[in-house]
Amino acid sequence: MLYPMKLRAAYKDYIWGGTKLKREYNKATELASVAESWELACHRDGCSVITNGPAAGMELAQYIAVKGDRVVGAHAARYSYFPIMIKLIDSGQDLSVQVHPGNDYALRVEGQYGKTEFWYVVEAEPGASLICGFKQPVTKEEVRRRIADQTLLEICNRVPARPGDTFYLPAGTIHCIGAGVTLAEVQQNSNITYRVYDHGRLDRNGQPRTLNVEKALDVLNLGPVTPLPETPPVSFFAEYDMRLLAAEEYFTVYHFRLRGRCRLKTDRSTFHALVILDGLLEIEYKSGRDYLEKGETVFVPADYGLYTLRGYGSFLLTMVP
Repeated sequence: MLYPMKLRAAYKDYIWGGTKLKREYNKATELASVAESWELACHRDGCSVITNGPAAGMELAQYIAVKGDRVVGAHAARYSYFPIMIKLIDSGQDLSVQVHPGNDYALRVEGQYGKTEFWYVVEAEPGASLICGFKQPVTKEEVRRRIADQTLLEICNRVPARPGDTFYLPAGTIHCIGAGVTLAEVQQNSNITYRVYDHGRLDRNGQPRTLNVEKALDVLNLGPVTPLPETPPVSFFAEYDMRLLAAEEYFTVYHFRLRGRCRLKTDRSTFHALVILDGLLEIEYKSGRDYLEKGETVFVPADYGLYTLRGYGSFLLTMVP
């Protein structure tokens, strides 16, 4: 049976993580902190688990293996792997300054696909910021020198983090999420990160965290980037507002603010993934209904059809174009 499936995320307690996802986004875990909550994930390093209906307790990847293209849809079926991952991220401290490789390099060197990603800022403390790209053209030699003498941040763009802002980060873009930011990240299904600078931080064993300088230099975009946050226009409907946040090669992302009822439909081309950002919503479908609270994620198979959301709150809708 195909039906909208609530998912339990895979949790990551990286050293820079905070506690907001536990306290405010209902992430039930014994971990002291949750840096990343992998809301939609079919990866060897973490996989979502179905929590409702006949498939409860099954990993989403297993369910897809059984049901096939009816679940992921024709667009995702073009790939030899599940194409995207969705995370909620809570930065209690600055993340490392890092870069991700593109497909060609990642497949050749790491044996998996590269990582282009998209950020939607959900919450940000006063003064919180993000790093996105270089201010000016640089050379590999300059980057290597600045990593060594700890002046790398001087040539990086730092921009304010404000709720509702969006940033598209193609593979090869140097970046960093600053402390005090909660964001949703939609990305290629990859877990490759090359760390180039870590603020002099020590790991939990008192040792400097490993840097991946040479690999990073192989893949960095050395040209300047103008990281203008985008604020897409809003489409107003009777009982909800909708914004198209991203329409990229690997993913399409919408933001909905619901104040009543909204009917959505999958049409065999792509699944829908809904991440609830605030409020309490009800999802009604042919075989039942469920309540959705802040921090929950629902996966609607591509070959499912109509379903209805009711309530007051906001959510992200992600699909594969």
